[in-house]
Amino acid sequence: METLSSAVETLISGANTFFVLLGAIMVLFMHAGFAFLEVGTVRHKNQVNALVKIITDFGVSTLAYFFIGYWIAYGTNFFASASALTALNGYDLVKFFFLLTFAAAIPAIISGGIAERAKFYPFLVGSFLIVAFVYPFFEGLIWNGNYGFQSWLASQFGAGFHDFAGSIVVHAVGGWIAFAAVYLLGTRMGRFRNGRLVAFAPSNIPFLALGAWILTVGWFGFNVMSAQTLEGISGLVAVNSLMAMVGGTIAAMFAGRNDPGFIHNGPLAGLVAVCAGSDIMHPIGALITGCVAGGLFVVVFTWAQNKLPKVDDVLGVWPLHGLCGLWGGIAAGIFGTEALGGLGGVSFMSQLIGSLAGVLVAVVGGFLVYGLVGKIAGLRLSEEEEFNGADLSIHKIGATSDVD
Repeated sequence: METLSSAVETLISGANTFFVLLGAIMVLFMHAGFAFLEVGTVRHKNQVNALVKIITDFGVSTLAYFFIGYWIAYGTNFFASASALTALNGYDLVKFFFLLTFAAAIPAIISGGIAERAKFYPFLVGSFLIVAFVYPFFEGLIWNGNYGFQSWLASQFGAGFHDFAGSIVVHAVGGWIAFAAVYLLGTRMGRFRNGRLVAFAPSNIPFLALGAWILTVGWFGFNVMSAQTLEGISGLVAVNSLMAMVGGTIAAMFAGRNDPGFIHNGPLAGLVAVCAGSDIMHPIGALITGCVAGGLFVVVFTWAQNKLPKVDDVLGVWPLHGLCGLWGGIAAGIFGTEALGGLGGVSFMSQLIGSLAGVLVAVVGGFLVYGLVGKIAGLRLSEEEEFNGADLSIHKIGATSDVD
């Protein structure tokens, strides 16, 4: 019996390891979605830079999270022997890989906001600092119970802050850090002429759509596999993700008047918002959450581009991730309640306070990091470099040949 029990435990451990590894690979592939969404949105002279930023940010994020960030969030480091690290068939290592892909999403989100005029190396330094210190501080606060914040919420309001897959921990934090970076960078050259906004059309709608589709498909690994074990997997998470995605798409279609850029960002808005409560909402609640997020993205992006001249957010990452993520954290405290068909176990006040705490950490951290980097190295390309485009100015090559 002991042999049989040991074999079953080994099988379960191996299955969980493979499950989380598959989730890590799916979220890793989402970074290709970030890349192509940005490539399709920016002008042709900045397409190479968009691709390069995403993959180099991932490399820098890995080093930051491996050596510092994961340690801050979970109190675990990787300085033990290799034999010690392979305990539980390597489950702890693939869990790190999975959580790393979440952490690396922060610079990928920021990349879309700062496109077309940001210096390369200073922002890589900023990415390192964000993933090493700012993001893991809040990640540990929420997902590891650090510093007693969750315990305090539970004692005061009957439940801790619930964020199953990162509406606040990943998306709102990334979006509000991006807000700080975008604000400090300022507006792209040529955006305003004689006081009037000049629209820069997306360079490649098919690439933009491809990026949105890759992100959408990968999101089911992002959400469903946040269970981190086969035993914890939930069909409810999958259906809620689906309904929020559809709600975001339909709302963006109507609010954006059939604009393809808005329509393809609509499902992403819905998926951002449903992350927090995807495991406790009723599917109809998830649909409403997604609809609100899709409309919120279109309305706020349009308003910000016209009324906030200092916030030249190229891909709209602040409304998409920052505001829709904030809405998602709060929505979990509404549609997650039993009164509205959810599974319960959440507190509206805890959701509100936890969500606002994420915004506060992100804004303060973003302004500190990019303000410091800007003072030391500068954040923005020169006027000549920006005019020529980041591709030629930074990477010395364009996306297409001279003949093309």
